[in-house]
Amino acid sequence: MTSPPFGLTRKKEYGNAQEDSYLKWFREFAREFYRIIKTRGSLVIDIGGAWRPGVPVRSLYHFKLLVMLCDEFGFHLAQDFYWWNPSKLPTPAEWVNIRRIRVKDAINTVWWLSKSEWPRASNHRVLQPYSPSMEALLANGYKAKRRPSGHDISKKFSVNNGAAIPPNLIAIPNTESNSAYMRYCQEKKIKPHPARFPSDLPEYFIRMLTDPGDFVFDPFAGSCVTGEVSERLGRKWACAELVKDYLQGALGRFQNILVPMRPSAKDEDSFYRISRPGLLWNDSDPAPLAENGGKTRPATKNDGKKSAHVSSATCEEEPCSIAAKSSDG
Repeated sequence: MTSPPFGLTRKKEYGNAQEDSYLKWFREFAREFYRIIKTRGSLVIDIGGAWRPGVPVRSLYHFKLLVMLCDEFGFHLAQDFYWWNPSKLPTPAEWVNIRRIRVKDAINTVWWLSKSEWPRASNHRVLQPYSPSMEALLANGYKAKRRPSGHDISKKFSVNNGAAIPPNLIAIPNTESNSAYMRYCQEKKIKPHPARFPSDLPEYFIRMLTDPGDFVFDPFAGSCVTGEVSERLGRKWACAELVKDYLQGALGRFQNILVPMRPSAKDEDSFYRISRPGLLWNDSDPAPLAENGGKTRPATKNDGKKSAHVSSATCEEEPCSIAAKSSDG
């Protein structure tokens, strides 16, 4: 269970291979992953996407990684998951906030891979509470019938099984700025790892794919949240990390391991919802589309008098430093 450095255009402080060399860098890891995983074991990789430098076009590196792992190394794609972070900021700023030609990127792909076509797994471990609408349906009854799509909804659909089978879209906000780990780093004056996934993400797969006593390994451990979850769930584990400071901060996760406080299943606020399209649509579109697809950066006011302009070639997938030329020269 791991989240390797992503193949981003810009170099991060924790180290990452850039997009064009990512597959070559990952091959040695892939070979060892396949060697050490048991026949019915799993490899779960959380990996975010990236934008190509200077243009509002997505990189395909994480999809190429998936194809490489399956075609070259013999892994099977057991299932693809998508981690939606409801608290994700509207980035990349250049394309989302300034030119307004893309929507924010709030999804990480999570590849669940396996050696065997039949890895050990059970979705009974990760059931979720019924939504209020489903509870109302169960209470009021449901008329079995064939849908227009051709699906035959039988009477079994209205059987109360106590909980629902989750989808492969996982909604977890990544907001732990006041967690015990962060407080420990602040007290010890240790720089925390800048890219931590929330504990619910590794816990989801550790619960679904392993039994107590099984072994969980995170080769790109960072702050060692995978180890903390494994320890709490009674799994054997090992975490590997190159940066000593990150390991020193990770010790804070094991000072006093606590069961997380979780919202009540009856609390409607515990359900994250994506607003359906159309809530703000009206009869007419607000503005015509730019013929050049937004290639020309819109003018911005500067002190109420000057306009700043910038070439599209200077901007990448993240906010960039801009050398602006004012309209008066």
